[in-house]
Amino acid sequence: MTLLSDADLYLFNEGTHVRLWEKLGAHPLTADGVSGTHFAVWAPAAEGVWVMGDFNGWSRGRHALTPRGSSGVWEGWVPGADQGMRYKYHILSRYGGHRADKADPVAFASELPPGTSSVIWDLAYEWRDGDWMAARGARQRLDRPMAIYEVHLGSWRRALEAGGRMLTYRELATPLAEYARALGFTHVELLPIMEHPFYGSWGYQVTGFFAPTARYGAPQDLMFLIDTLHRHGLGVILDWVPAHFPSDAHALGFFDGTHLYEHADPRLGVHPDWHSLIFNYGRHEVRSFLVSSALFWLQVYHADALRIDAVASMLYLDYSRAEGQWIPNAFGGRENLEAIAFLRRLNEDVYRHVPDAQTIAEESTAWPMVSRPTYLGGLGFGLKWDMGWMHDTLAYMARDPIFRKYHHGALTFRALYQYTENFVLPLSHDEVTHGKGSLLARMPGDDWQRFANLRLLLASMYAQPGKKLLFMGGEFGQWREWDHERSLDWHLLDDERHAGVQRLVADLNRLYRELPALHEGDCQPWGFEWVDAGDAEQSVIAFLRRGRTAADDVLVVCHFTPVPRDNYLVGVPAPGYWRERLNTDAAAYGGSGRGNLGGVEASPHPAHGRYHSLSLTLPPLAALFFQRPG
Repeated sequence: MTLLSDADLYLFNEGTHVRLWEKLGAHPLTADGVSGTHFAVWAPAAEGVWVMGDFNGWSRGRHALTPRGSSGVWEGWVPGADQGMRYKYHILSRYGGHRADKADPVAFASELPPGTSSVIWDLAYEWRDGDWMAARGARQRLDRPMAIYEVHLGSWRRALEAGGRMLTYRELATPLAEYARALGFTHVELLPIMEHPFYGSWGYQVTGFFAPTARYGAPQDLMFLIDTLHRHGLGVILDWVPAHFPSDAHALGFFDGTHLYEHADPRLGVHPDWHSLIFNYGRHEVRSFLVSSALFWLQVYHADALRIDAVASMLYLDYSRAEGQWIPNAFGGRENLEAIAFLRRLNEDVYRHVPDAQTIAEESTAWPMVSRPTYLGGLGFGLKWDMGWMHDTLAYMARDPIFRKYHHGALTFRALYQYTENFVLPLSHDEVTHGKGSLLARMPGDDWQRFANLRLLLASMYAQPGKKLLFMGGEFGQWREWDHERSLDWHLLDDERHAGVQRLVADLNRLYRELPALHEGDCQPWGFEWVDAGDAEQSVIAFLRRGRTAADDVLVVCHFTPVPRDNYLVGVPAPGYWRERLNTDAAAYGGSGRGNLGGVEASPHPAHGRYHSLSLTLPPLAALFFQRPG
């Protein structure tokens, strides 16, 4: 009995097989009325491979697998190996008699950590998200709104009993979906939910590239969570980590007594920051493994997008390495040519097989054309995180307002490059941990000013071109730095100041969806136009977000000092009544209530190169959104 055809083996060894989960791993099958499981694993340097588990008393020598020619794949059918049973492979290497017990690289489930065994599992599930799946291509176009709520499942909300235990996928499904929908987010992004041995890694040290972590339940429970989010109109983005993997003895490292998945030379195969192992992207079978993993989560679990972690660490051979600790490429350069080729192939395969999905790169350098098509020389991602905006903006916002005028360029510099990529503006988990403090705690001034600054920061993000991402807790002004061992501080919503921040985020999401100018040109140069970028003395910027027609224009004015300003003149492109659609200083958000009484009539007084202008009241530390007369 076999699931592997000669064509499968050829494609795998060629590096072009993209559905390995259908062929490798453990597949429950019945033969001649006897239930059992077909096992297949890649171990080309093995002298022998045996499968052991609950079905044979964990005997290392009872159930041997058979090699398939020179493919490196070993396979066999084991009677009595049934759904839910744990297993591992015992591998004897032909080199030095090395022996190891390894989890299945293509396992669909794992036992609850700290256990490390794989689990035989059938992935059958009756999906109910047909309406979402039929429409998601239109919802995820670059001219559509994308407001992402980033979530760590283990600490978003916890049970009140049993010392605050983590909730399961199923327990989280409805509360998370209803909450994210009520606040107007379009997508929920989950920090890595692939199996990982150390909870404190937040999922970024993956051992199960085809298995969701058992900490929150079974595979079908995760499917139920994604299904529920879809039925509430929310897309699902999964964090995916092909940059490295941990060196745990049961995992991929030194898998068959050789450096099979990773490079043998530590200058290529060991990550100096995380002490983890780096995939050998030049090996054909490794490329098949990784591309299959990406497509697995998109196709089997109905994920709508993958956020690819640590892309910069993949692109550069000298990433975090001192002189002499890295090996140049064939041309003497620092670019990792094999990783570049892999990323291009990954994106081509994703968009070929799942054209309505998106790939999003966390890439922190000036590498060009990350989100441009491969046929133009790009890496082929759909979107890229704008880490420069995040660093510049947070550094600016942390300054005392009296000094901000000396750093005005931090607000305006982004406009020079904001359309060189398809950007996501991220205020992510990385910005509220490792001693950085929460977003609210990083703001300067007394408590009133801190809340005002946070509201201004959030509104400024929503006003600028690019998709939006906000890590959980930021939407209501969490005081405490994020702690993965605790729930968010939901009790803070009893305080009107925190509830006001939450109401603001809901209104920002609503406006972002409702006003075409705030999303249609997120990735198009016509979507943004400066009105005034030069008022450093008063720390004010003003710009237009443009839609496909002039009637869609939205004027945004951001004021970064706590000094109210009256009769502030801003040029506008059209006469008439400009309606004030949002004011972050509104009393409903916890502000002082200063504003423009719902809108301002443009007067025929030239300003900023335009024939008409608005005479505005600028509240302290506030952003204002005005809609053009219809």
